[in-house]
Amino acid sequence: QVQLVESGGGLVQAGGSLRLSCAASGNILTIRAMGWYRQAPGKQRELVAGITSGGITNYAESVKGRFTISRDDAKNTVYLQMNSLKPEDTAVYYCNAAITSRSGTYYSSWGQGTQVTVSS
Repeated sequence: QVQLVESGGGLVQAGGSLRLSCAASGNILTIRAMGWYRQAPGKQRELVAGITSGGITNYAESVKGRFTISRDDAKNTVYLQMNSLKPEDTAVYYCNAAITSRSGTYYSSWGQGTQVTVSS
């Protein structure tokens, strides 16, 4: 019912920056929260950063002070500004949205993922 499209991934050197974007479209009444998860090879998927409809944010301890999550409600888009990137940030980054549809049902939707690779 909902499509999430991520963009902005790529290859950067350690210490560099990237900005990820995730745009949601489809059967959306409201978006209750959006977040970024990542999964590295051999690792479980983890929450990197999230933001609620009320603007409350939370971050994984490993990215605090380096990453910033923000949103543009008019565009149903969430961003992740990633600064001071480290090789251990290398992963596939997935956008997630907690959505109330126009019919009143709740859904959690995932994007296809975007690769972030940080070289040392």
